[in-house]
Amino acid sequence: MPAPFDAVLLVSFGGPLGPADIRPFLANVLRGRRIPPQRIEAVAHHYELFGGVSPITEYTDAQAAGLRAELARRGLDLPVYIGARNWTPLLPDVLARMAQDGVTRAIGVVAAAHRSYSSCTQYKQNVLQAREAVWAGGQRPVEVTYVGDWHLHDGFLTAVADHVLVARDTLPAETRTAARLVFTAHSIPMSMSGAESYRLQLRSSAAEVARRLGVSDWDLVFQSRSGRPEDPWLDPDVNDYLRAAHATGTLKAVVLSPIGFVCDHIEVLYDLDHEARATCDELGLPMARASAVNAHPAFIGTMADMVGRTWETYRRGRPLTLVHPDHPNATELPPPAVPGA
Repeated sequence: MPAPFDAVLLVSFGGPLGPADIRPFLANVLRGRRIPPQRIEAVAHHYELFGGVSPITEYTDAQAAGLRAELARRGLDLPVYIGARNWTPLLPDVLARMAQDGVTRAIGVVAAAHRSYSSCTQYKQNVLQAREAVWAGGQRPVEVTYVGDWHLHDGFLTAVADHVLVARDTLPAETRTAARLVFTAHSIPMSMSGAESYRLQLRSSAAEVARRLGVSDWDLVFQSRSGRPEDPWLDPDVNDYLRAAHATGTLKAVVLSPIGFVCDHIEVLYDLDHEARATCDELGLPMARASAVNAHPAFIGTMADMVGRTWETYRRGRPLTLVHPDHPNATELPPPAVPGA
């Protein structure tokens, strides 16, 4: 029986590799949106503070290498391609290269644990657009079947918890036990499709990490808000939260954990290491920041588990498509949900 898949596609955000990349990268991020030039320049400055290099590229490369090695260890010798939405390697180029390499069917892993339009659906739409480009170029586009949800997968939660412990241990001993665990995620408009499901998935992940750590004093906040001030977004903002909680006298120290991100990148570095750190310094509030899961071995295991489950789901048959599979907009029915995945 032929193998159900012949590659893995890791779909990522992407990030600039130097100062010259910043504005072209932001043009990709903001395509289709009317953003005032001064706002674009303000965001560009965030990247310039860190030399124009986002660590997301290094961490995504490490995730892909770790995933390929772990799959091979488990007997699935599959190439792992990285396709980024906003910077090289861009999805259209990667999908074309996969077709040239003879890949016909791939397992897709979107680099986001919590589902929303902007963190998941938008990326799948970008893959469809890339497949259309491959089709227009005269090649058969690769069919992509995505893994199921993994925001409650043991390996993901383990990686988050481990990094919280490492961060907490950097606090002074006298404040360590009093530190509140505050999880952060990218804010999205409340009007966005799936916004409430996104919040619920985040709270479910955060609650489970806190339970594993034996922590009852925790909260979920948001960062990286953009858009018009009059439009409601998920809140509270991390800086507003820190000020309000400190004013009550109940917040003695804080550990910030970016649970909504799978890689440390400029938004994490600027919003937490720069802005939130400045807020805590202003308040005299001891703060530690946990890393995102990055290439933690337990997180690599999570991705391998999800790829393996998708492989097994379709090992004896092809996924059903909603149109002819050769059409660039062929959409495969997702695998059934796996409890605890």
